[in-house]
Amino acid sequence: MKRTYVDSSVLIAAFRGNESISRCAMEVLDDPNRKLVVSDFLRLEVLPKPTFLGRKKEVEFMNAILTNAAEDVPCNPDVTAQAIALASQYDIAPMDALHIGAGVAANVDEFVTLEKPTKPICRVSEIRVISLRQDVEEE
Repeated sequence: MKRTYVDSSVLIAAFRGNESISRCAMEVLDDPNRKLVVSDFLRLEVLPKPTFLGRKKEVEFMNAILTNAAEDVPCNPDVTAQAIALASQYDIAPMDALHIGAGVAANVDEFVTLEKPTKPICRVSEIRVISLRQDVEEE
């Protein structure tokens, strides 16, 4: 069973993406060979906006994924320190660094994102980063 931390882009695409992107994201989320690992950083990116805009179905979808995840990485100073170190080493955007830091702290098997493979987040070597963007663009 692969322990997988998914980027917010995967969750958002699963709910709001075009058909091919949504299908690709849902394949990851529904994969019986994966256990999802999440954090409050992920919640922060996927819940406030649809809640504010009254998108009840989207909030329900996100909450279903987040509450059924196999593991929740706690936010703590070690995760933040890891994120700062990774952001400094790879020039990763702050929120992406927090996600990667949480994934590294949880010792996940993989981090799945929809970022382009050329983005700094995809250069991280501390954990395996998989970009679904290439899979979607090949279709």
